[in-house]
Amino acid sequence: MIELRQVNKVFNRGKANQVNAVNGVDLRIAGNEFLVIVGSNGSGKTTLLNLVAGSILPSSGTISINSTDVTKLPEYQRSEWIARVFQNPLSGTAPDLSIIDNFRLAAIRTQAKGLNIGVNTKFKNTVKEKIATLGMGLENKTEQLMGTLSGGQRQALTLLMSVMDTCQVLLLDEPTAALDPRSADIVMKTAERLVDEFGLTAILVTHNLKDAFTYGNRIIQMAEGKIIKDLAQKEKSALKQNDLFDWFG
Repeated sequence: MIELRQVNKVFNRGKANQVNAVNGVDLRIAGNEFLVIVGSNGSGKTTLLNLVAGSILPSSGTISINSTDVTKLPEYQRSEWIARVFQNPLSGTAPDLSIIDNFRLAAIRTQAKGLNIGVNTKFKNTVKEKIATLGMGLENKTEQLMGTLSGGQRQALTLLMSVMDTCQVLLLDEPTAALDPRSADIVMKTAERLVDEFGLTAILVTHNLKDAFTYGNRIIQMAEGKIIKDLAQKEKSALKQNDLFDWFG
């Protein structure tokens, strides 16, 4: 599904502050796999996610999605495959539009836009049903402006919006880092449900070792731009939470 071959990313090449953020990474992520990436600050995990997303391009190496070479494609040209939820709950939504209008824009994310975004009764009912699954009581507030919601509410809605249009890959960039524990729990459980329901390939970058332990069916650890541990489903299932703490000991 996703394949990186000898991918490198160098920032400020040839300067005193040169950073080799990703060093010769080979990584294959199968369809329907839920990969968790952990590592200390500066390990390269966020850079790796950005390389998959296309928000930055590699210095060398190749990246493919569904056997299509996307190495030189910018982020917007990868949107037919990829949806992303950012760490900041304010990202990914239009604060001055209502919840329902945000969902409609998400539903036509990869399509040509006209002057009318086409919110009808059927669409409203579908969105309300999806929002009700969050248990946040927002299903009857779809005309409320997105900018008036709490960070946790916006993040949960952003996650639902990520699968309103074509999506095969879901990138989760520390999605719970700015949330309270209850909202974080809702977001992660919703992510797990959506990955399973839609058969998505997912990548979660997180500093939360509890989430890294609880979610996903594969885990890798990065350090100095390289993958230093790679545990498949059986090995990950055998992990104890203290084992993850020991990785950073």
